[in-house]
Order: sequence, then C-alpha cells, then structure tokens
Amino acid sequence: MTVATHCPYCALQCATWLHPVPREPGAAQAVGVRRSVPVTIEPRALSNEQGPTNRGGLCQKGWTAAEVLTAGDRLTRPLVRDAGGELRETTWDAALDLVADRIRALQVANGNESVAVFGGGGLTNEKAYALGKFARVALRTPNVDYNGRFCMSSAAAATNRAFGIDRGLPFPLADLGGAASILLVGSNLAETMPPAVQHLAGARGAGGLVVVDPRRTPTAELTDGAGIHLQATPGTDLALVLALTHVVLHEGLADTAYLAERVDDPNALYRSTAAWWPERAERTTGVPAAAIRAAARTLAAAAPARGGAGCFVLTGRGAEQHSKGTDTVTACINLALALGLPGRLGSGYGCITGQGNGQGGREHGQKADQLPGYRRIDDPAARAAVAAVWGVRPHELPGPGRSAVELLDSLGTPSGPRALLVHGSNLIVSAPNLRHVRDRLAALDLLVVADVVPSETALLADVVLPVTQWAEEDGTMTTLEGRVVRRRRATEPPGEARSDLEVFAGLAARLRPSLTGAFPVDPKAVYDELRRASAGGVADYAGISWERLDAGEALFWPCPAEGHPGTPRLFADGFPTPDGRARVVEVDHRPVADDVRADAPLYLVTGRLLQHYQSGAQTMRVPELAEAAPEVFAELHPRVAAALGVGDGGRVRLRTARGTLDADVRVTSAIRPDTVFVPFHYAEVNALTNDALDPVSRMPEFKACAVEVTRVPAERGADGAHRSAGDGRAA
Repeated sequence: MTVATHCPYCALQCATWLHPVPREPGAAQAVGVRRSVPVTIEPRALSNEQGPTNRGGLCQKGWTAAEVLTAGDRLTRPLVRDAGGELRETTWDAALDLVADRIRALQVANGNESVAVFGGGGLTNEKAYALGKFARVALRTPNVDYNGRFCMSSAAAATNRAFGIDRGLPFPLADLGGAASILLVGSNLAETMPPAVQHLAGARGAGGLVVVDPRRTPTAELTDGAGIHLQATPGTDLALVLALTHVVLHEGLADTAYLAERVDDPNALYRSTAAWWPERAERTTGVPAAAIRAAARTLAAAAPARGGAGCFVLTGRGAEQHSKGTDTVTACINLALALGLPGRLGSGYGCITGQGNGQGGREHGQKADQLPGYRRIDDPAARAAVAAVWGVRPHELPGPGRSAVELLDSLGTPSGPRALLVHGSNLIVSAPNLRHVRDRLAALDLLVVADVVPSETALLADVVLPVTQWAEEDGTMTTLEGRVVRRRRATEPPGEARSDLEVFAGLAARLRPSLTGAFPVDPKAVYDELRRASAGGVADYAGISWERLDAGEALFWPCPAEGHPGTPRLFADGFPTPDGRARVVEVDHRPVADDVRADAPLYLVTGRLLQHYQSGAQTMRVPELAEAAPEVFAELHPRVAAALGVGDGGRVRLRTARGTLDADVRVTSAIRPDTVFVPFHYAEVNALTNDALDPVSRMPEFKACAVEVTRVPAERGADGAHRSAGDGRAA
C-alpha cells in the first residue's frame, strides 16, 4: 500500500509517497551485499492548507533516499567488542545486559553523572523526547546534549532573548513567496534545500534578493539581475548587518511607529549601530559602502512601512556557527525590528533550520538545560509539571548539564563522564577539533553507539546497537516552520534492527526494574505522553494529535488544545515577553577567535554540498551521490592557486592550529582571495575547525579560522607517473 510520509533529510521535510516493492518469498540479504530497494519514492504535492514546503519537488538526496535503506554494510545485529579488540555479533539481550551492567557499576563507583547521553537532530520527536526522559529518569544524569548544539543553538539563543520564543520560522515558508525582498545571511539554499528556492521567486522578480556569503554560491548566483550579492570577509557578517541597520536608521528608512509600539528600547538600535557607517564597515567586511547602502535601501523599500510587498531577514549556519553567532543573529533581528518586520503578515525574521528534526529535536528535552515543551530545567514550575507526567518527584530530576563541546571535552576526565551513549550522531566527523574529541572518546570506559550503519563513531564503540530508520518507523517530525508532520512506516527493518525507543525501554528496565513499562515502545503512546509533558510549555503540542495529522491538518505549535487551530504565524498580537514588546540587545562586532596571522594568512570556511548531508554517513552510501562527490577538496581563488603553483586537481595541505588535511584543489573565482572552502562531510575536515564557543549559545566556531595552505609536491609512482603525496586524510 502506498504510504504518505516525508523525506528523511533536511528540515523542509519534503512530502513524499513511498511505494513498497514486493520482495520474492524467501529472499534473504547476504552480508555486505546491497539488496534491492524496498520502496520507490515519488514527490507529493500538498495543498496550501496542508503546508506546501516543497510543492512536489525533491532534491538529489530525496530522490535517492531509499538507497540508504539497503546499504551493503547496514547494521542488522548488535555488536560487542571482544577481548581482542574486534566487534563481534551478539544477541540483543547480551548487548543490553552488558551495557546495563557496565553503567550500573560506573554509577555505583562514580555517581550518576559518570554516564552521559548524546542525541541528534534527526531523531523523531518521540525518540528525542524519550532520550531526554531516559537520561534524567533512568540514568538520573544531567549530562545530556545533542548535535543540534552545533546547528541551531545561536539562533535559538538570539530569538529567545529578543522574542521570548524560538521557532525557526515564525511563519509558514510559503509566506516568502509574496515578499519583494529577502535578505539571506549565511545560507546556501540552492544546495542545502533546493526545493525551497522556488519560494524566493517573488523577491528575485522584484530585484530584491540580497545574499551575504564569502563565496559566490549557487544561491548567490540567483542575485544576478535579481538582487545583490554582498561577498563579505569570513567572520564579518555582524559588522555588515550593523552597517545595514545604520543606513536604515540614519537615512530615515526605519518604521518608527512600529518601534515605538512594539520594541522595548528603540534608542538601543541607534546606540549599537552609530559607529558602523558603511565606509567603516567596508574596511572590515570588504563589501563596498555603495553596495551596503543599496542593499539597505532595497530592504527598506520592500518593508510594509514604506508600502512594500513584504521583506524577510533570514539567517543560516554561515552566520550562526561562530563564537559570536548569537550576536550576529541578534543584529539580524535588530535590523528586522528597525524595518518593522516581525509580526507583520508577509514579513519577518526567521532562521533556516538545517537538520531533519532540528526544530522538534530542540524542544523536548535533548538539550542540557531543557525539559519537554521547551521548558527550562532550572524552572521549578517546569520541573514540577514534567515530573508529574513522568511519575517522579521534582527534586529527583537532575539540573542543567554541560553543553555539547563542554560535555565532549570532559569525557574520561576525573570529573567527567566515564560512559557515553550516542544516538543519531556521528561525532567523529561532525564535532570540531576532532583529534581532541577522538582522544576523549578513547578515554571512556564505555562507548555505546546506536546507528543504522557502521559510522566512523560506531567503529570506535564498545557496543553497537542496530536501529531503525525513517521508512521503517512511525513518528513525527517538526519542520523548519514549526509544523508537525507524520513519518509513516512503509517497510520492515532488516535483520534484528530495533527502534531507539526499544533500546531506551530495555535499558531502563534493566537499570531500574521499577521503570518496567514506564518507557513505551509504541511511538504513538510516546507521542501522547510528549503532548502531556509539553502542555503549558512554550512549545505546546497538547492539541496536535496523530489523528488530526492523519486527517491532513497542517498544525503548527503552539497548539494547546484539540480544538485549537494551531499557530502558523507568531507575534501578530505581540511578543511572549513580560511586556509584550521585542527586546533590543546591543551587540558589537569582534574578530573570529582564531584570526588570520603571518603563519596562517587565509580564512578556512566549511559548508555543505548538494549531494551530501551532514557527516555523510547516509549519502556516502548512495552510489549516485558518492560518485558525484567522492572526495574532499579545497576551493582556492586563482590568485592563491597561482602563488602556490597549483591548478585544478593539484594537491594542497591545509594546516590550522588544531590539525592538518591534504585535499585536491578546485580553482574558482567564485571565492574570495582571502578564503579557502572545504565541504565538511568528509572524515577529518573538522580536525581543522575551532571549538571556541559562543559565550551565550555554546556554539563552536565551525565557520571561520586561520589556515596555512601549502602545495603538496607530486611524487613519482612505481609506474613512472607523477602523483601528489598524501591520501586526503589528516596528516
């Protein structure tokens, strides 16, 4: 039977049909051999009422997603490392007994905090919720965080302090289509979310698309004849946005009536931007002052206060993954406030959430400081409300734990966790300063990884648990716009793979027999419990039932009751702050933490490719995608390549304060001469990146650091041919 579901990749959650492919009776899958795909994929177009994010489109990753279900190295049985250091197959009971026994012994010897859990932004709402509950009720540890700390935390921190709420897009994505101008800061939608590009058509048609990026990406190219590309020096987005706001304010383009009515301190906007006139910003950002003025005027002309059709300010990881990412997003929010955008129909500020459940994954308890419903774990009322649902006393819940980088940094130390359980994350590729992370994982007494394939992290584990993936499970996801959608099962999981929900239930019962039955394995039962736990919280799902979703309703949180229509658009009547006004937070520019210097004179920036997703654990196993982008490469400007004496296909060595990487060269004039770009999907790329943290969000600075680039001399092989030394991995 054809199944209506959604793509497993990004936060667009493109609607799809899955058509099951009948298998021959008795057909079995040989180990290491790819079997035929169990489903075929067809894009599904939703009506305007249902939330048409993709409008019947899919990207390469979405079209080929079924291939991941049949990866030749798909995990199908639990693995345990033997005395000789090899991973060997075992039974589920043996694996779970071993994990429970080791955890129990560690906690008896070292306390509950000696065990930590690390989650992922791709887990369903049900699994994310159960993971947080498992950590705090079964393990009673505060040490839980997730890879969304690497993705959404700066935008979340900024919107929470400005608006009192964090929902990536506080409006439906389709609202973008009516705008005359859209500012994209640090987002390459054309490669990361191709179906979303169609929503930019209105702004492009009006000549109002403004893109901030140090590279001339496919998204930046959309401004040709249709807008402005501001090609700023890496790490200077904050200075650029301050200058844009300066122009808006000092040229009389601000919505003064909006500021007086809906903002707490309009004068703070003037104070924080007064020193950032365009000529000063040009010296910092490399963007011509004339272009800054033109961009500000373009945005203002589209704003409602000046009779425009609408204007949006949107941020992505390029602006957020910095040690000042929260302040950069804050500056973007302040610009939107100056223009009078948030809460206006057809205008606003929004953050483009990246991971498949990057929104829902940060709402229901995976974060170190959070309880379900986007409640703060240090709020006594929140603790009491959630404890009542979980059947525990409030004081039994642990307090806030360490953020992701700080948690990883503490592993295996005298005061840190001795065991780590990883669900839905590939730390050995995705975390910054990878060599340090690898050392910390090696210092653990127990590493347990639940995954669908033997990822780089799973291969280091003491115990590997095979779990189900998207087309093999039921559940819900929450899109970048705060809309809850249904994921539906269309095929059986291979071998003995189980849901993460079963893992949590099995371990909880072994660790604390009184919890037997307290962790449901039916995803609908888990979701109904999530609804109760979120009731009254900021992200209130109480009224969003599976039945309503299955009936085709497009429901956005908050939705506090069954009869409530949901909230597609926030802020129409004010902001959820004590006085109903948005907060202006004064911010100022500062350099990147690891700035360029004599021995590292270029900036290294990282980002995604069209063909790959996150750490590549899924897409590298899809032949079509792996063949299109098989190896790491470094983009260099022609001037840099000429100075090094390398051309396309040559080899360079990238060296930062943390690591070294050899990569093939791609010469392109689409990048700034002071910048080197490397896609982050490949092993060892993040050995180069900086783990310096944003002081508010605790986001590491993935997006900019100083790098030295040298040519790798060619070596003569045994056959007489010349080839470059190095293997593309860390040297």
